[in-house]
Amino acid sequence: MARLGAWVEGGDTHFALRSPHASAVDLCLFDADGAESRVAMVCEGEVWRTSLPQDLRGRAYGYRAQGAWAPESGLWFDPAKLLVDPYAVELDRRFQWDEALRTYGADTAHLVPRALVPAPMKALPLQPPRFTQGGLIYEVNVRGFTLLHPEVPPVLRGTVAALAHPAIIAHLRKLKVSAVELMPIVAWIDERHLPPLGLRNFWGYNPVCMMVLDPGLCPGGVAELRDTVAALHEAGVGVILDMVFNHSGESDIYGPVLSLRGLNNSAYAHDGEGRLINDTGCGNTLDFANPHVRALTLASLRHFVAHCGVDGFRFDLAPVLARGPGFDADAPIFAEMARDPWLADRVMIAEPWDIGPGGYQLGRFPAGWLEWNDRYRDDMRRFWRGEGRLGDWATRMAGSADIFGEQACRSVNFLAAHDGFTLADTVAYENRHNLANGEDNRDGHGENFSWNHGVEGPSEDPAVVAARARDLRAMLACLFASTGTIMLTAGDEFGRSQQGNNNAYCQDSPIGWIDWQARDAELEDYVAALSAGRVERLAHFAQFPLDGQWQRLDGAPMQASDWDGEGLIFRAGAYGFGVDRSSRHAWIE
Repeated sequence: MARLGAWVEGGDTHFALRSPHASAVDLCLFDADGAESRVAMVCEGEVWRTSLPQDLRGRAYGYRAQGAWAPESGLWFDPAKLLVDPYAVELDRRFQWDEALRTYGADTAHLVPRALVPAPMKALPLQPPRFTQGGLIYEVNVRGFTLLHPEVPPVLRGTVAALAHPAIIAHLRKLKVSAVELMPIVAWIDERHLPPLGLRNFWGYNPVCMMVLDPGLCPGGVAELRDTVAALHEAGVGVILDMVFNHSGESDIYGPVLSLRGLNNSAYAHDGEGRLINDTGCGNTLDFANPHVRALTLASLRHFVAHCGVDGFRFDLAPVLARGPGFDADAPIFAEMARDPWLADRVMIAEPWDIGPGGYQLGRFPAGWLEWNDRYRDDMRRFWRGEGRLGDWATRMAGSADIFGEQACRSVNFLAAHDGFTLADTVAYENRHNLANGEDNRDGHGENFSWNHGVEGPSEDPAVVAARARDLRAMLACLFASTGTIMLTAGDEFGRSQQGNNNAYCQDSPIGWIDWQARDAELEDYVAALSAGRVERLAHFAQFPLDGQWQRLDGAPMQASDWDGEGLIFRAGAYGFGVDRSSRHAWIE
């Protein structure tokens, strides 16, 4: 496909974007004082182009497109809207919500971030991913993880650069982290209902620009991420980016006109009557049957590998990648990734569900892909809550062969993730407490398979505190003994709480920030010891040792009725693990 975006070559600056239904497109250039000048672009098929005989690296720019304004027909052309280049790699500011963004005829040049013409970038040498199958993935919200860290300088707190600080790296090394998985760090916008509530999107799952690092999280842009990745690699820690390609922050028909909507709304999936398809719950869905959508996705992934050195990607609501409109395990995007020299060996992780028809696709992604296994989370919680079968627990511990088969395990096992209770809150709250989100406690999961030992929330009762501590240690021992790759969300290793909020996407507040001063040091040391033991025996965890033996707690062979019991031991040579629910205890031998 034709090259798109802005680039400097031979002393000239070139601009190209795709807008197949526009009647005219202007390039808008901004000087240092913010004054705007416009250059009419020339249409070549579906691509609009212009070239200027100057080296404009660092210059702010955007686009304005003319055409029909007919949202009911999927046309959102409004020359009053400044539009961000879908192929931009740097912005001069963050996105902010304003009613003008969705109001026809309201000029938005003072609101919308301007892209910056990038300097030519030299690709890094392609290195194998720093990640070992079966290792520990550590899920990180960059801002919440670093904002209150007492050893990180205030100027760095809340940014990607903070992850390279020696105190952060020391913590990752203590936990034997194989790779950090960074929650979205590309430029996003708040959902429109949040600003009136005095809230803001804290997680980043509402992107506008797929290649632009958010100026608030990563003010140093590509160089900041590249240097941070290099520092983490030096410490033996890989970097996985959580990417959102399933929808954009332009949302439903009442959303803002920021980029694709005002240039090429056909990038979003529509039904036969022209209505937006909403397989994401966010109002719109990118159309991966469209080769231009796939091209933008691949270009974004290549950019972060070639220019920042990242080791892999986790894909939010990943079935959307394979919808056209229904899910297809042989969808084109998978083959395109597999034959791309920059992407073929990267770590690829699917969140294997969306809310569209047939949206639950756990176990159906290509060989070599890892998948978040929510069945592991739910069966493990049910078991320790006292209502799950021992046989189901054992199936999850052994790599979920009922889902993934007997191959090298592709399961990403986890007890808690960003979207739900923290691990500590799982044993302290039976019900969600999301009133701070401003939705009358209706948002977030209603069923979390959680429990509270008779007290909802914090307790000073020694018996309750001890019972919760036993449960946390038992579940963590199970996680670190499980076949497959494992994931821990940052702070769960030392008892992080969100005060019972299980949907803290809008809590850029003490609810969502990690309190490093209040951490449980004994629990943290326990997790570090578990992780060290797992690293020593890592070969056991890629595939379940089929030559092992399941035994009752008294050492006798398991009988059929024992699979409905309270405990067992598994042994394979010098390795083994056991569980006894009646005493709330799990261990690794």
